[in-house]
Amino acid sequence: MTPAYAAWRTWVQWMATALLLATMLPALAAKPEESARSRTVLVMGDSLSAAYRLPTSQGWVALTEDRIQQQAPGWRVVNASVSGETTAGGKSRIARELKRAKPDVVVIELGANDGLRGLPLAQTRANLDAMVTAAKGAGARVLLIGMRLPPNFGGAYTKGFEENFRAVAKKHDVAFVPFLLEPIMLDRSAFQRDNLHPTAAAQPKLRDHVWPKLAPLLR
Repeated sequence: MTPAYAAWRTWVQWMATALLLATMLPALAAKPEESARSRTVLVMGDSLSAAYRLPTSQGWVALTEDRIQQQAPGWRVVNASVSGETTAGGKSRIARELKRAKPDVVVIELGANDGLRGLPLAQTRANLDAMVTAAKGAGARVLLIGMRLPPNFGGAYTKGFEENFRAVAKKHDVAFVPFLLEPIMLDRSAFQRDNLHPTAAAQPKLRDHVWPKLAPLLR
């Protein structure tokens, strides 16, 4: 092998290596960012999470997304909440939403409309159980948010209604907020005229109430 040929072959090998690295490095550099962008929180809720009669940006879910972007960059929030939704409606939609959003975390805030309509407690529990099972089966961590009813629904029903959420959370060992409206429940001014839906001024309190249970799921 002549010195000239040896030098030429070395140059070719160096160029091949350089071209390979030039091809690989952008992809390697993009992976962390791409991975971060793919992390998603899916919220399955009713009007309490859909910012009923408010600009969407003022609802507690949107305010939570703002905080996530500041404190856990790379996450996004998909709010699939529907006003008037029952647990049966959530159960019927969750497979489609899981496929669409591919979430890492699922927040389930449903059941209030079941209670207001006096639906069978066993049916509500079964629907909640099915949603949590589906979310966990898709590999997502779950935060279950409970609800309470006023005493005029009867002691047995209100107690059983509240217990549904606790029982499902315990069965599946998932993060749990017992009552979404707890920070504002005694403040009439925190509710709109219907006395059911929080005002815009109350939404940050709901965000702050949920955050301690949601934040650890983002790590």
